[in-house]
Amino acid sequence: MPVTECLRDRSSAPVTQHADTENVCRLLAHVPLLEGLEPPELARFARGVREQNVDKGTVLFHRGDPCHGFHLVLCGQIKLAFTSAEGQEKVIEIMRPGQSFGEAVMFMEKPYFVMAQALTDSRLLHIAKNVVFEEMDRDPTFCRRIIAGLSQRLHHLIADVETYSLLSGRERIVGYLLREEESSGEPGLCGRVSIRLPTSKGTIASRLNLTQEHFSRILHELAEAGLIVVEGRTIHIPDVERLRTTGARY
Repeated sequence: MPVTECLRDRSSAPVTQHADTENVCRLLAHVPLLEGLEPPELARFARGVREQNVDKGTVLFHRGDPCHGFHLVLCGQIKLAFTSAEGQEKVIEIMRPGQSFGEAVMFMEKPYFVMAQALTDSRLLHIAKNVVFEEMDRDPTFCRRIIAGLSQRLHHLIADVETYSLLSGRERIVGYLLREEESSGEPGLCGRVSIRLPTSKGTIASRLNLTQEHFSRILHELAEAGLIVVEGRTIHIPDVERLRTTGARY
C-alpha cells in the first residue's frame, strides 16, 4: 500500500510523540532501507520512531545541527539545501512521500551539512539512530541492505553531477518535465498531458542548477516552439513524444 494511502485515514489525527506501533510498522515497511524486514524486526524499529507534523516553511534542521536519526516523508515535500552567508540558496534535493533522508550523516555521526525545510504542510517519521545501530549489530544482512541503499544514493549523486556538467539548461528542463510526466502515472489523450510543478519555479531551477531567470527563459522558448503551454505552475505538453525527441534542440 502506498504511503499516501496509509495516511488517508489519519489525515486529521493529532500530533503524537509516539505513533501506534501497528501503524508505525505499516509505514516503516515503505522505508527503502527497511524493505523486506519481518513484522517483529519492524517492531524493534517502532520504539525509536517519532511522528512529526510540520507546517509549510518549518525548518527541520539547520546545517551544523546534530543528527540523531533519519526521516521518512509520509506526505508533503521537504527541501534539502545549502545556504551561503549572503543568503543564496542551492537546492540539493526535493524529498517526496516514500523517500527518506539523513541516513548518510547519521552513519558518519557528524552534524548535518545541509538544511531541511518543509515546502508544504508535511507529515514525517523520525527513526532514531540507536535502533538502526542495534539492528546493524544484530543482522549482517541488514548491514548489506544499508550499504546497497547508500550506494544507490551515491549513484544518483554521480548522475546529478553528470547532468550539470554535460547537459545544457534546456536538456535539463526537458528531462525534468519528462520525468514529472512519467511519475504522474496519468496517460494523456493523443499524447497530450498536463503536469503540475510540485513546488515553485525558483526551487526547481535551483535543483537543476539554473538561475530562475534562465529557467523562465527556457520555458518561454519551449512555449514559443509549441512544445509546452505554461499556465502558472501547470505545464501542458501537447505532444510528449515531440518534446522528447526535439525539445532539447530548440
